[in-house]
Order: sequence, then C-alpha cells, then structure tokens
Amino acid sequence: MSNYLPNARNLNWTIGFGCMFLMGAALYMEHMMHLEPCPLCIFQRVAVIAAGLIAIAAALHNPARVGIKVYGLLVVSAAAVGSALATRQLYLQSLPEDQVPSCGPGLDYLLDVFPMQEVIQMVLVGDGSCAEIVWTLLGISIPGWTLIGFIALVTLGLFQAFRNNAHQ
Repeated sequence: MSNYLPNARNLNWTIGFGCMFLMGAALYMEHMMHLEPCPLCIFQRVAVIAAGLIAIAAALHNPARVGIKVYGLLVVSAAAVGSALATRQLYLQSLPEDQVPSCGPGLDYLLDVFPMQEVIQMVLVGDGSCAEIVWTLLGISIPGWTLIGFIALVTLGLFQAFRNNAHQ
C-alpha cells in the first residue's frame, strides 16, 4: 500500500500547488467576477499563502524525518488558523439579519489608523460585509469552500507530520 503514497517532497509540492490553486480561485473571483473580499477573506488568503509557502519551502529543503514532521505541523498551524477564520465567517453568515454586525471601514483604512493588534481584533469580530453571501456553488458559500480547502490542508499536514517511510 505504501507504494501508492507520494513521498514527502512530492506531497509538499502538491500542497504548495493546491494553495496556488486556492489563491488563483480567490484572485479570479476578485478580479474577473468583481467580488470584493472582506477583511476576514483577506486574512484567510494570508493563511493559504502561509501554508503554501511552508509546503514549498519544505519541498525545496527536502528535510529528513524530523524536518518533515516540523514542516507538516507548520502547515497544520497555518491551515488551522485559516479554518478558524473561515468558521467565524460562516458563523457570521448564519446570523439572522438583525444580529449581523454593521459594516465597518475597509481593511486598508484600519491598517492606516489602528495598531495591528486592534486591527486583528476588529477583523475577527467581523462586520456586515463578512456576513454577506455573494456567491455559492452547490449551496456552499465562499468561506464554506475555503473551509473545505483548509480541512484538506490540515489533513495533508497531519499526514506529513505522522507518516512512516517519508522518503520512499
């Protein structure tokens, strides 16, 4: 059975290219479909980019067993943060209209005016723009699909961290 599993380096390349696909989809939606990302969406993009860069660094580095585990856990960490952000956005989208927070200023303005810690707190609270459902596929909104992607990244990262025979 282990002959069918990709080696650690190839799996890291797969994770990295998967993250590039997710970012490509996000950029297509923004620039071609004209769907403006909310602050939570932008933070989710950062988590995707972080997971992808970690996986690509691991593929280039091609470490031994301990390094494979460390890189795998780093991918899991980035994807877990992204999962939490996507889950928060799905929660906001599930609120009744009268409980949705009011829309706030854009992320650019927040970054210009407030310290980073306050910006992060404000983004995590979310606002009305984060609760809007602007696109669905098969009844699942953008943060729902993003959460599915993050769950896949967590799964692959855990596989990397706890696999046997990493260098086949």
